[in-house]
Amino acid sequence: MEKELLASMTPDRYIEERVKQYQSWYNGKSVKCKSLYLRMRALSVVGGATVPVLVNLDFPFNNYATTVVSLMVVIFVSLESVFHYREQWKNYRSTEQYLGHEQIRFLTKVGQYKELEARACFLLFVERVESAIAAENSATLNIMTFASEGKE
Repeated sequence: MEKELLASMTPDRYIEERVKQYQSWYNGKSVKCKSLYLRMRALSVVGGATVPVLVNLDFPFNNYATTVVSLMVVIFVSLESVFHYREQWKNYRSTEQYLGHEQIRFLTKVGQYKELEARACFLLFVERVESAIAAENSATLNIMTFASEGKE
């Protein structure tokens, strides 16, 4: 089945239906993970810097304010250690960039594509793209598996 599908697939169709689709998906996930990571990190840093100041101030409900800010810092740091937004952001962004670079190499016939005839060139391109997608899937699965098992 896979060979039949690939036999009927043109490079333009593959790029439109597979490569660009994945690039768009990786880009969206990368932007989301980066945003979550930076927000959580910034709030953790600001909260961590605020706690010593709160401890030294004297105002009503100071103990409650200090406790709430401290708790929020612990929650944000803990959530980052569970979801690994930084690692996910980097994986998604590097895979998205790799797909774009590989597409340019294929279209301009440079690097490994230089001496190949058109069909062999396309098959190598598909192989490299699919390997990159599989590697990213595996990396994300490993990050999330290690995170859920506490094996950091």
